[in-house]
Amino acid sequence: MADGNIPIGALITGASVYDSQVAIPLIHMTSGRVVYLYDVMDSAYDAKAIRTASLEKNHQPVIHLHTRAKPKTQLPCRVNLPPEWDPAEKERYKIRTTVERGFSRIKDEFLSGQIRVRGAKKVMARMMFGVLALTVDQLLRLHR
Repeated sequence: MADGNIPIGALITGASVYDSQVAIPLIHMTSGRVVYLYDVMDSAYDAKAIRTASLEKNHQPVIHLHTRAKPKTQLPCRVNLPPEWDPAEKERYKIRTTVERGFSRIKDEFLSGQIRVRGAKKVMARMMFGVLALTVDQLLRLHR
């Protein structure tokens, strides 16, 4: 989501797919649509491959470090970063919670909490109507 909580990209996956597995395709997809500076992600996305993909698109990855006791992922281990973010990165990371609120609004306000259709195409259509409704609602809020 962009500033203003406006969706700029969405992917629908099966329940068995980890969010971090679609991070790189999502970076490539959104980079083709808009110009942006930061990839803000939580610790589930802390992997060298994701950071590298972000840097290759000239983005600044702002990803919370994940402290893993044992490697539980097939992605390469995390890179070592300075222990302290600069003030701009701290402020940018705070906006990550707006993305979670956007997901919540799609589910609660525009999808009535559950999807009651079967089939990938029907689920995709239903979810994209939710994303479209959120986009329109957020654009209307910006113009008030």
